[in-house]
Amino acid sequence: MNRSINCIMLIDDNSNDNFIHDRVIKKNGFANIVVALTSAIDALNYLKQQKEKDLVHPDLIFLDINMPGMNGWEFLTEYDKLDTDLQGKIVIIMLTTSDNPDDLEKARNLKALSDFKTKPLTKDMLSEITVKYFPF
Repeated sequence: MNRSINCIMLIDDNSNDNFIHDRVIKKNGFANIVVALTSAIDALNYLKQQKEKDLVHPDLIFLDINMPGMNGWEFLTEYDKLDTDLQGKIVIIMLTTSDNPDDLEKARNLKALSDFKTKPLTKDMLSEITVKYFPF
């Protein structure tokens, strides 16, 4: 049986990827709530407004790199500027199609980023993440 995470946020400009990843998460019972956003700017606004609008605080964020307006790296820079109470203890995982070694190296050097995974999100990947970052 999988341990259910309360809230997972998906940040990816590709709504098809969000749909598929949402489906994998829900079908396999990995989260009670999935918040799927197609913009890193919208995700930052969500985090900034979560208390005043009574929005659910994400426990886990899957973040794409290449997005218009604000990419994943820029999101992480802005995320680091948020008050620590808004950040909470969110696990952020870069979920991307990029297999560029420079991206992987850059990811390793960011304190806010917990991990770097290649799309698509799978049941096995979610199981590994749950065991590693959300132990019983």
